Amino acid sequence: MSAKEYDDIPGTYVFDADMSRVGYHLNMFCISLRLEKNREAFTADADAYLDKYPMSAEQRDAVNRRDWNGLLSLGGNIYYTSKLAAYDGINFQNLAAKMTGMETEDYRDMMLNGGRPIEGNRFKKEWKNG
Repeated sequence: MSAKEYDDIPGTYVFDADMSRVGYHLNMFCISLRLEKNREAFTADADAYLDKYPMSAEQRDAVNRRDWNGLLSLGGNIYYTSKLAAYDGINFQNLAAKMTGMETEDYRDMMLNGGRPIEGNRFKKEWKNG
């Protein structure tokens, strides 16, 4: 994919048309988990179920490791990948906390207090590890 002007946004992956194409099969797997019969099939034989979706090796590995941020970097859409989290019994607030490396209560408190400040969070170059 070519560089985009918004690639410098820290702490996120912008889900655009290019990412949609990259993550298509990953997202189709995740959204399939909304149906009970598919959750049961995935539980019974995860490898066989994943074989139905021609994901890249990296995407499949991220699914197996539940690498939530990795899924997004590989084309996953948060609203689709949250179906995998729900399958694991993780609600959206807890998932967001995990993805930010925060405890759930700290994440909740941050969001109730207006979220992260914009200063220092506009560009990756503002972060130490940008």
